[in-house]
Amino acid sequence: MDKEILCSLVGKAVKVNRGGHDSRVGQLLAVEEDYFVLLTKEDGVLYYKGHHVKSLTNNLKKGLNFNLYAPEDFEYIRSNCFKDVLCDLKYHWVTVNRGGHEKYEGVLDDVQDEYITVVANEEVIRIAMFHIRNISYDLKVEDCEEEDKKENEEKKESKNKDEKRKNKSE
Repeated sequence: MDKEILCSLVGKAVKVNRGGHDSRVGQLLAVEEDYFVLLTKEDGVLYYKGHHVKSLTNNLKKGLNFNLYAPEDFEYIRSNCFKDVLCDLKYHWVTVNRGGHEKYEGVLDDVQDEYITVVANEEVIRIAMFHIRNISYDLKVEDCEEEDKKENEEKKESKNKDEKRKNKSE
């Protein structure tokens, strides 16, 4: 995927790949030399290797159905190249190649030039660097709708407690 095109979409909602198990909608957070960062509602922060992406879609008129945006102070792992991101993710719980039958989950244990090592239960899995399409770790942003629901529930609970106190005092 062309870096110049990707850079023009930073901060916007985009759809990576048109359909299938690898398709995701999210906010494009950053574009680096050989990868880009997407914030998704379901998966949190996803790091995509650019050469594995078949298409990128944005809707100029309607926008895409995505209402989760990163706050200004949102911090996530960021490096110059994909391998450096992987090194920074060492000892984190990661998901490699989200969606599909080549999905791996576990603790990222080692990063080499040709492969990474993920430990899951009693298995040691070595994944060729070339075949990594995307990787994510346990970092998510809370959904605005979910925050509103929590606030409304807290207000209701507080109101109910106030009414109970008022009824007891009468």
